[in-house]
Amino acid sequence: MKHSKDKVWLAELSMEELKQAAEVGKVIIIPVGSVEEHGPHLPLCTDSLQPEYVALEVAKKTDSLLASPLKYGVCSTTRIFPGTISISFHSLYRITREVVEEFIRNGFKRFLILSGHADEEQMVALRLAAEHVLWRRREESQKRKIRIMVCTDYDFAYALRGKYFDEKDGHGGTIETSRVMAIRPDLIKGKGKKNFQKIPKFEIVVNPRDFLPEGIIGDPTIASAEKGRFINDYIIKEMVKLIDELKS
Repeated sequence: MKHSKDKVWLAELSMEELKQAAEVGKVIIIPVGSVEEHGPHLPLCTDSLQPEYVALEVAKKTDSLLASPLKYGVCSTTRIFPGTISISFHSLYRITREVVEEFIRNGFKRFLILSGHADEEQMVALRLAAEHVLWRRREESQKRKIRIMVCTDYDFAYALRGKYFDEKDGHGGTIETSRVMAIRPDLIKGKGKKNFQKIPKFEIVVNPRDFLPEGIIGDPTIASAEKGRFINDYIIKEMVKLIDELKS
């Protein structure tokens, strides 16, 4: 029995298909998102929609496996807004670590953890989880038999700021709104409002609404599906390069 390239969702495989996938060294992509406010115009699942879409396209192009997404994240800054459901740093760290360790127990060696939520706490939790796994298996990891990459799709999307988009664009702005327009236009709820205020650097604030009245940084009013397709295609192309590096 041969493993089908058409099957990219890991959870849809049988146990025999999964065993064969591990034996041939398939890369596992783990999408991580959040349930978080993104202004009045974007859905709460915005940070999950984006990495899941990218991960699916990348998995198809690279013959990788797509793990079941982790849809809750660490959203401390936006907790004051309706709709944000935040879990603790430790919860995200622990479940990520345990999931990766279970995949390794099943024979997999190459992982890409892709977060659609670029919050600093979220990314630190994911990176620490990966480091913990590698440290526990340091003999294998030092020989690069086990490899883990951790990134957010916004590591690539924000590389387009300055040249194609406003360098201050951020949460719920032009880039993010355009991407959702390209992926799930049916979930767009109006245009939102432009806002380029940011929380002052280094300052800890109790009420971020003083700076982000609608939870937006950027200008969603100039977003478009065409821009979104351009951004998504660029991210997918860069992510394919990461998978090729993991395979090498």
